[in-house]
Amino acid sequence: MSRRFLFVLGSSRPDGNTELLARRAAEQLPGDVEQHWIRLAEHPLPDFTDQRHDSDHARPSSDTTPGLLLDATLAATDIVIASPLYWYSVSGQTKRYLDHWSGWLRTPGLGFRETLAGRTLWGIAALADDEPSVADPYVGTLNNSAAYMRMRFGGVLLGNGSAPGDVLKDTDALTRAKTFFAQDASLARFPYETAAR
Repeated sequence: MSRRFLFVLGSSRPDGNTELLARRAAEQLPGDVEQHWIRLAEHPLPDFTDQRHDSDHARPSSDTTPGLLLDATLAATDIVIASPLYWYSVSGQTKRYLDHWSGWLRTPGLGFRETLAGRTLWGIAALADDEPSVADPYVGTLNNSAAYMRMRFGGVLLGNGSAPGDVLKDTDALTRAKTFFAQDASLARFPYETAAR
């Protein structure tokens, strides 16, 4: 299967630092790799309603935002969550997208988890802090989501930036961006599974 990257842009503003860093990393992908970019602010999802125990789930139609995002997610071999670090985790728009995974997991006949198993989840984030450990909750959210889905996890590319364009001054992040998608992505594991090894 040829690789298809889905870039899920979770910033509230276009062309923010996270998107700039994501585009720098994407420039390094081979020309035959398909790229699909979706800005969540332009395709807002409704609040997720947990219906696990009280109703059946229907597949959203392709002409709705949930249907568009579902189809793009299922078609991707690599899903890149490009969300700035907001209060030490992903943005609200990005969290809502991940929340919808819960509904898609329970949609009859969809095989959402089975389809995503073995595929790769990546993260890219700009943060307004010089200490990368403040992004540990963000990394944990993506790693644990990938582990639950039995996906591979390529890690998170972090860059420093607050004002527009700041990340382009972070030469270390730009250097890491050049090889970020070239690294091997291991099967994701929960921290307790890693500790037990």
